[in-house]
Amino acid sequence: PEITKWLAHKDRRRWHLHFTPTSSSWLNLVERWFKELTEKRLLRGRFTSVAELTAAITDWAGHWNSDPKPFIWKATAEEIIAKVRRGRATLNQINSQTDH
Repeated sequence: PEITKWLAHKDRRRWHLHFTPTSSSWLNLVERWFKELTEKRLLRGRFTSVAELTAAITDWAGHWNSDPKPFIWKATAEEIIAKVRRGRATLNQINSQTDH
């Protein structure tokens, strides 16, 4: 409604909204992909320019996409829930010790 009207303005026609999931679990997959990129291509790489770095990332992503492998979750639901509870307890403890 108001946002659509605002976006329809001639100065904003080139803008496009991209909606992402409201939960953050999808970020886990993105983080995992960047971990693979870092460990398999960037960590021991030596790049003398931004162009060289960009080419290395593009080449690696092309290789990744030509032979994709699924990420396999190894933790059970119970293990994940227990980890969340431990994290929440730690966060609550930290928050109770600080002025908020």
